[in-house]
Amino acid sequence: MFKKKKTTIAPSRQPVAIIGAGIAGLATAARLAVAGHPVTVFEAGPTFGGKMHQFALPGGYRFDAGPSLFTLPQLVDDIFRLAHREPADYFRYERLDPITNYFFADGTRLTAWADAAKFAAEVEEKLGTPAADVTQFLARAGKAYDATAGTFLHKSLHKAGTYFSPETLKAVAALPQLGLLGTMHQRHASAFGRDPRLVQLFDRYATYNGSDPYQAPATLSMIPHLEHGIGAFYPEGGIYAIAESLHRLAVEFGAKFRYNEAVEEIIIADGRVTGLRTAQDVYDFGQVVSNMDVVPTYRRLLPREPAPERTLGQPRSSSALIFYWGIRREFTELGLHNIFFSEDYKAEFDAIFQQKTVADDVTVYVNITSKKTPTDAPAGHENWFVMVNVPHDQGQDWAALTRQTRAAVLRKLRQALGTDVEPFIATEKVWTPPGIAADTSSFGGALYGSSSNNALAAFLRHPNFSGRLEGLYFCGGSVHPGGGIPLCLLSAKIVASLIDS
Repeated sequence: MFKKKKTTIAPSRQPVAIIGAGIAGLATAARLAVAGHPVTVFEAGPTFGGKMHQFALPGGYRFDAGPSLFTLPQLVDDIFRLAHREPADYFRYERLDPITNYFFADGTRLTAWADAAKFAAEVEEKLGTPAADVTQFLARAGKAYDATAGTFLHKSLHKAGTYFSPETLKAVAALPQLGLLGTMHQRHASAFGRDPRLVQLFDRYATYNGSDPYQAPATLSMIPHLEHGIGAFYPEGGIYAIAESLHRLAVEFGAKFRYNEAVEEIIIADGRVTGLRTAQDVYDFGQVVSNMDVVPTYRRLLPREPAPERTLGQPRSSSALIFYWGIRREFTELGLHNIFFSEDYKAEFDAIFQQKTVADDVTVYVNITSKKTPTDAPAGHENWFVMVNVPHDQGQDWAALTRQTRAAVLRKLRQALGTDVEPFIATEKVWTPPGIAADTSSFGGALYGSSSNNALAAFLRHPNFSGRLEGLYFCGGSVHPGGGIPLCLLSAKIVASLIDS
């Protein structure tokens, strides 16, 4: 049971409209409502959550639809502390150990333990790479994160003041000595070239923001620190609990949510925002925050305004093809997070980013929340979230690609587990890139907006504000600092600080 607390609403400030109730929209609404702004969130769908929604399939299977990995929980805790609330009164989480089970194409299995030293010992035992190589790599990733996160993630990269601080100069100076020049794959091959399996394991972190490790900058090699240095976590009740808790806090502080009311236009007069229009009404607002993907924000909601074409034209991130399976048996060798690697990672990423298709041999991610929340599936059953990284939608034949990929996934699982999984599928739902695009207004179904496949990608993402239209702001995965739960939460923090600056 949640504790009942008296809500104190801060003195009123200028009203703010937020377009979209995804995780960034929810976090922005909560932060601004706590600060005293009257907040109204307009959501085209029937409820909040965006990609972070939940659903059930017949037979008693519950699924988190989108994000499945939770890192940097303090970014959620901070919002509750800002409101002088105890975070644990709203949602709870546990640190995962182990984090992930890895299954390589040659039959090798590896467990990623939370403790860096224990993980390194596992690598030495199973792959033969000296444990010291792994611990040194992870230590350097931690130093890189500590040196750069405060500048490149927590602040706007589009404000001059960011670049003249001692912290920024320190971060830039640290890049060469931290081995963060070149690509992710080059960095990992340099560190672990004796074993391509370990290189593949670390290369996979490029998928955390929908990128290609053979193109993405080596700065992304710090991502493993989030798991092995800070920790990976599981919220009690599943990932949806994060959205649920932020929605509850925002409502407590007066935020209003208007569901099934899609915004059709952001109204501009004399270079500034004056309101927005839906099919139901026209509303006056001097400040509007778009949590919609930046491409449809300009194309649909600002059709008469000049768009930042260079920014909107940046290469898109990957998307996902997701199979939600109710499985009528338990697999004790699997955990919450499971990765089944393809044999040729380069060919897989080339298929996604060069050929705009899906490789014949794919890497498969299986997330099973019933391992942590038993009520997510009937007794003796499991709920499998089965995901393959694929290109964003550009008119491909997704019916054919879905059939092809489903067969490839089942082959991969049969080879790794020694069991034909298909007879145990009791119920099924599929989410394709066109479906993701239609359901979440993500351009082409790209999960993270633009990709990070070049060294300047971070600087080419859309800023969290409009440089031309006063009162217009942006949050979410398609703008700075990027996609995924932590970065979406940071975009909300940046936007709230800009509005209140």
